Amino acid sequence: MSQATSPLGTPAVRREGRDKVTGTARYAAEHTPPGCLHGSLVPATVARGRVLAVDTDDALALPGVRAVLTHHDAPRLKEPDDPILAVLQDDLVPHRGWPVALVVADTPETAEAGAAALRIAYGTERHDVRLTADHPGLYTPDTVNGGYPAVRERGDTARALAAAPVQIDSTYTLGALHNHPMEPHATTAWWDGDGHLTVHDSSQGTTQVRDSLATALGIPPERITVRSEHVGGGFGCKGTTRPQCVLAVMAARHTGCPVKVVLPRRRMAALIGHRAPTVQRVRLGAELDGTLTAVDHEIVTHTSTVKEFVEQAAVPARIMYGSAAARTAHRVVALDVPSPSWMRAPGETPGMYALESAMDELASALGLDPVELRIRNEPAHEPDSGRPFSSRGLTACLETGAARFGWYDRDPSPAVREEGEWLTGTGVAAATYPVYITASGAFAHAAPDGSYRVAVNATDIGTGARTVLAQIAADALATALDRVGIEIGSSELPDAPVAGGSTGTASWGWAVHKACVLLRRRLREHTGPLPADGLSVTTDTRAETGGESPYARHAFGAHFAEVAVHARTGEVRLRRMLGVFAAGRILNSRTARSQFIGGMTMGVGMALTEASTMDPVFGDFTERDLAAYHLPTFADVPRIEAHWIEEEDPHLNPMGSKGIGEIGIVGAAAAVGNAVRHATGVRVRALPITPDTLLPYLL
Repeated sequence: MSQATSPLGTPAVRREGRDKVTGTARYAAEHTPPGCLHGSLVPATVARGRVLAVDTDDALALPGVRAVLTHHDAPRLKEPDDPILAVLQDDLVPHRGWPVALVVADTPETAEAGAAALRIAYGTERHDVRLTADHPGLYTPDTVNGGYPAVRERGDTARALAAAPVQIDSTYTLGALHNHPMEPHATTAWWDGDGHLTVHDSSQGTTQVRDSLATALGIPPERITVRSEHVGGGFGCKGTTRPQCVLAVMAARHTGCPVKVVLPRRRMAALIGHRAPTVQRVRLGAELDGTLTAVDHEIVTHTSTVKEFVEQAAVPARIMYGSAAARTAHRVVALDVPSPSWMRAPGETPGMYALESAMDELASALGLDPVELRIRNEPAHEPDSGRPFSSRGLTACLETGAARFGWYDRDPSPAVREEGEWLTGTGVAAATYPVYITASGAFAHAAPDGSYRVAVNATDIGTGARTVLAQIAADALATALDRVGIEIGSSELPDAPVAGGSTGTASWGWAVHKACVLLRRRLREHTGPLPADGLSVTTDTRAETGGESPYARHAFGAHFAEVAVHARTGEVRLRRMLGVFAAGRILNSRTARSQFIGGMTMGVGMALTEASTMDPVFGDFTERDLAAYHLPTFADVPRIEAHWIEEEDPHLNPMGSKGIGEIGIVGAAAAVGNAVRHATGVRVRALPITPDTLLPYLL
């Protein structure tokens, strides 16, 4: 099939779209087998300590309450692969909100009433939840998220900084952020009479959930089936198994009945992970012409006492710009806080906010256009590894975006554009995200009626995976798109990685492409009519993805933003935003644009509205619902455009695609922050930029 007639790249409509808008798509909490009970999680109300006693009498006396699980009587687990899953195994309370009991009842309302009736006594200990840049407990980990070394240095950075005629030394402070998908975490679980466990879980990857449950329970993975047919968003927080899943499974074993556990949104901040707060110091040294001679990016962040998770926020500085010397380092402190975890583009999102803000500060100090500064520092190869880039479209994104946005029409002077009481300004920032591809399996079947069935344990978390995988299959089979059926979302299908790290389509799609190419070959070799049961192929991409690529593979992008700031109130309004991306071959223009715009919108929220405060006395996040945690609404994002450049990269996968789920958020907050600085002349180095933080500088 020629590229001109291939379904790849076309704006095919989401296959599950009608099911979702008509309400027939069933999510994890909407599977209710006969006799299903409901579990209500009971969170710890102290920030650190131990459970001394649990009085269950009043709860068990309520009609309809079937059981109360505590650390005294909950089923014992083996050693889980993730410490956050070791719930109800001992009396330890590592942070406020940690599960200390589960009440199981006939209805959700009765379970909630039973949870409220429990009387729990604690022994408390002094807690510490404050992250500071000079915390005495800070240490340097060996590696950070993604397996990257925590510290990298080339050249003599200190000497290069001291010798640079132009220097920037700025610290950027970011608070915690929360994923808040539309669908809260939920699990429905039951054990069959033969000891087989079935789980419907709101997850970004059922293969991973199956395997982690098998480890925690000490049973073979073949005795577990996990399904995630439809998932209402995740943004990373559903990329690993979560406590409500283990609690539902334990309760189902304890009661002998199916059990459903749905996390209320107010419980999510303590149990599903968060983007950890960071204090980032960025130092840049440059020649008078803007050539970078030194880059120093140091991150301070927190993790929990339960597990170590360190967001790789300094890693983007290792690959973005050329400089003779560079140092990037991460330090972390274990506090009595919930465990941080993945949130859309972990590492790149906070790290590029700081780096791209510092680049804007450098451009101002030099009197150089910010777009030109970035182009002048384009590296010939990846600075950290020395490997050649498989493709690098950053310059093209910057130039295309500047032309589309009308960038060069602006007056570069800050605080000079006025519209009545409104100050207006524009900002730019670059974006990057690495290409991750992991092994995946896939199954392809040809039926005698000319239809095809393709199966892979992918998960569609709202990205349109079903549709794009069908396009890949139809292209490889040289058939019409409507002749291809797609099955995803079950651990009974060929194993596949999670929908995370922008790996999904690149990984699943490679396996689907391979299976369909092999099936098409079998069909060509077959003589006569197909047998009644058709022909099928099962394969995987372990061989293709097993080695390290000799190329540095990254997606790139550029964000341009225009804002208006009210000079008397400090209110910031986004006027318009434009993004241009270099992400290999775009496989579906409709779903791709949706992903880019979604990421950019999250970046706007990070810049202007989203904030999470850690209460130092009570030791928990105070913004625990969507009334207090302010996600951007339609009124906050009036005009966002997403475009891409045509990029051919033969060093990726058979489709020539890069991940697009996360590149849209990277750098977006910096573009908005840089626009605020251009509008007002005020550099705010902490997010979000709200009237109370900005107004003191304007008055």
